[in-house]
Order: sequence, then structure tokens, then C-alpha cells
Amino acid sequence: MRLLRGQKPATPKIWGVCVVQANKERHKMMNDQVTTLGHSAGYGISQEERHKVLRNTYWLLALSMIPTVLGAWIGVATGITQSLRGGVGLIVFLGGAFAFMFAIEKTKRSAAGVPVLLAFTFFMGLMLSRLIGMVLGFKNGTDLIMTAFAGTAGVFVVMASLATVIKRDLSGMGKWLMVGALVLMVGGIINVFVGSTVGMMVISMLAIGIFSAYMLYDLKQILDGGETNYISATLALYLDIFNVFQSLLALLGIMGGERE
Repeated sequence: MRLLRGQKPATPKIWGVCVVQANKERHKMMNDQVTTLGHSAGYGISQEERHKVLRNTYWLLALSMIPTVLGAWIGVATGITQSLRGGVGLIVFLGGAFAFMFAIEKTKRSAAGVPVLLAFTFFMGLMLSRLIGMVLGFKNGTDLIMTAFAGTAGVFVVMASLATVIKRDLSGMGKWLMVGALVLMVGGIINVFVGSTVGMMVISMLAIGIFSAYMLYDLKQILDGGETNYISATLALYLDIFNVFQSLLALLGIMGGERE
């Protein structure tokens, strides 16, 4: 194991995305109160409509990766996020994330919904750039990033496959996953100020597990007709993927980063 020496670990923004995830889950739970009685009937949504939502979600999810990569590249090239440490990073991230979340919620049923979502993913790419920049400082940094990307893609494929074969209603998972996200949030905020490498590893491993489960849950919601808006569905899956990727990358950087 190769720990970062002489450098305070950059805790990934797990805590911030957990706040966003919890906020998103709260809205979803409020909607579920209206649709709970319709679970046995598949929410009253036709199979064709569900597949349409899933197809549009996949297309928009793929498109959202472009501004994410662009934001990360700009952040690394300019170093614009290097000053966002500790409490300052917390305030900037949460302020920006909640502003975008509010805008997405208000525009998700209009033509402005897609551009607002893509702007949010650009912002998330910027926030991710500090971690990517640190990993690129390793001799094998590029390999670590590609490994994290491949690992995240693998998790998504497995969860998507499971979502298609599991017939059981998984809507009850949402409450437990939200509790897990809140626990991660608290631990992440504490570790921002403590700067513990071991704490960062534990939080990253837990985040990978929790947000992998969130992928399964969110995909199953689409397939079962519980989520009918493809912009909301894309946002949910994007947050899951973002968290798994950054947590896996942080873990790889701590355990496998090689200094020159």
C-alpha cells in the first residue's frame, strides 16, 4: 500500500453528493407516497413508456459525460479548483450543487431541462478536477484513472443486468440507502477537517457499495415505472456513477499511486 506522504489527502466530494442524493431521495419519497398504492400494477405505466424513459435516460446520461470530462479537463489545466479546500470547498460545492438541483427540479419538464442538467454535469466535472489532478501527479496516474473508469463501467453493467432480471419491488431500499448516504455525508464532512487517509479509505469503500446499490435501485425504479421523467432519472444515475467513480479513483490513488 502506497499512502500519500507529506500531503494531506484530498477527500473526494462524497459528503456533498450525499447531501444532493439525500435531497433527491426526499423528493422521490414524497412522490412515492402518491404512487405506493400503484406498485402492484406497475405504477400504471405501459412497458413501452418505461422503455422509452430508459432509452432517453441512457442517451442523456451518455451525453452528460461530455461536459463532465470538459469541466474536469478545464479544472486540471487551469488549476481553478486548487484553492477549494476544507470549509471553502464545502460551501462552494454545496452552494453550486443545490442551486443546480433547484434549477433542474424547476425545468425538468421543459426544454430548458437538458441544458441545465448538462451545466450541472460541467460543474461536477470542475469539482472532480482537483482529485484527478492529484492522481495525475502519480507516475501511473493515467492508468489509475482508466482503471477507475473501467471499474465504474463494470459496476454499471452489472447493476443494469441485475435490474432487468430481478422481479421483486425494490422501492423499499430507498429509505435505507438514504440513511447510508447521510452517514457517509457526516463522516465525509468530519474527514474534510481531520484529513485522515484511513478515514478517506473507509468512506470511499462504503460509498462504492452504497452508490452501486443506488444504481440498482434507480434503474429498477425506471424499469418498474416509478420514475417517468428521463431528466430526473438521468440525474439520479449520474450522481450514482459520479460517486462510484470518484470513490474508486480516490481508493486507487491511496493504495496504488506510484511516486516518481
